[in-house]
Amino acid sequence: MARFSVVPSGDASSPGAATGPVAPVEPVEPVEPFEPIELGDLLGRAATGDEGAFGEFYDRTSARVHGLVRRVVRDPAQSEEVTQEVFLELWRQSARYDSGKGSVLAWVMTIAHRKAVDRVRSSESARGRDAAYGAATVDVAHDHTSEVAVQRLEGERVRRALGSLTEAQRRAVELAYLSGYTHTEVAGLLDLPLGTAKTRIRDGLIRLRDTLGVTS
Repeated sequence: MARFSVVPSGDASSPGAATGPVAPVEPVEPVEPFEPIELGDLLGRAATGDEGAFGEFYDRTSARVHGLVRRVVRDPAQSEEVTQEVFLELWRQSARYDSGKGSVLAWVMTIAHRKAVDRVRSSESARGRDAAYGAATVDVAHDHTSEVAVQRLEGERVRRALGSLTEAQRRAVELAYLSGYTHTEVAGLLDLPLGTAKTRIRDGLIRLRDTLGVTS
């Protein structure tokens, strides 16, 4: 299946205009050149279980989604996690999109913004609980040993899970999530088209979650 480059964020209005007299129309919100017909078609096919259509939908919208999430969440690692959560929800909720309530892109960005805000609130709440707990407790000698033991066990689980990936998926996931490279940097390091790198990362994450028994 042919892949299309993700349109970068910025001015979304299409260049050029029709010539000749036209009837006055109500102003409309600028949209991406492929919006709404192509995105709507891809989403409709995804709603029937078409993974290929959803993969193309991901490639066309992930840069916009990640950009919005990054501006809200700020933390790079959490932004990547939230972006994946957004697309997991889009896959599950694709059949619920109602074109009468707005464009596909507006629906996507609304979900992305909600997920990002939820993550910020959750992080702030967790920090507050940690601070309160730290002020009310005193560390004892065995706490550090116990924590190290748990971390080692969790690390071993993750290493085994990484071993379940294909070599291509493992390299892409390790670069993105263990080494902190962006999707664009991963594509450059692996000498891949950006869409291919994103697909390997996405598929690798799905397999990791299945292996680790993580549910969303």
